[in-house]
Amino acid sequence: MSRRIPYAIAAVLVVSGLVHLTILLATHGSWSGPVSWRKPMTFGLSFGVTLATITWVISFLRLGTRLRMWLVVVFSAACVLEVALITVQAWRRTPSHFNFSSTFDTIVARSLAVGGVTLIVGIAILTVVAFRLPPEDPALRLAVRAGFVILDVAIVSGAVMLVIGLRRVLGGDQQGAYATADSLKLLHGATMHAILVLPVLARVLDRAGWSDERQVRAVRAAIVVYAAAASTALLV
Repeated sequence: MSRRIPYAIAAVLVVSGLVHLTILLATHGSWSGPVSWRKPMTFGLSFGVTLATITWVISFLRLGTRLRMWLVVVFSAACVLEVALITVQAWRRTPSHFNFSSTFDTIVARSLAVGGVTLIVGIAILTVVAFRLPPEDPALRLAVRAGFVILDVAIVSGAVMLVIGLRRVLGGDQQGAYATADSLKLLHGATMHAILVLPVLARVLDRAGWSDERQVRAVRAAIVVYAAAASTALLV
């Protein structure tokens, strides 16, 4: 599969996010709550950027063409599934997560869980690959490895939010599920895009003609700064 296809899908997801941002602003809607237009906006933008990033970063890993293709296909499908289902529920003015009030809502919630598990497995595989078959460039190698490790934090925090929320809703406290799950939202968001920021920095430094040693030092410093900034999300 040509890389143009996942990039095109990523662009559609970003446009969807921007459309829902426009709706949110035009309607003076709430930025919080399970049926806010913020959800399709943030999911569209975040998944679009993440899909484009993964498609780009995976090209640096020393993978076979077939495995690279299947990883991109599966990741693309999971991103589309998550954004599409959340968008459908937003237009129905119905919560997408922790909602088992009807047969359709249950199917959506379970499908979102399947998509989430797929993303978790995919990111875990790519993290292992980043350490076993990394880019040859030392600064880029460090940036990609750190980016995937920090992305793992985002994935794990997202999974924890889902587990906490599910336990609440199965205990009969649906509103408590939304409030409790939100506790890790800032950490989840703050750790999502290191996989873009750090490799971009490494490539910029390489294009600027910096020596390998200076590039590695700069990337290390950026990792420390990014990790420290993301960690403050736990204190908010």
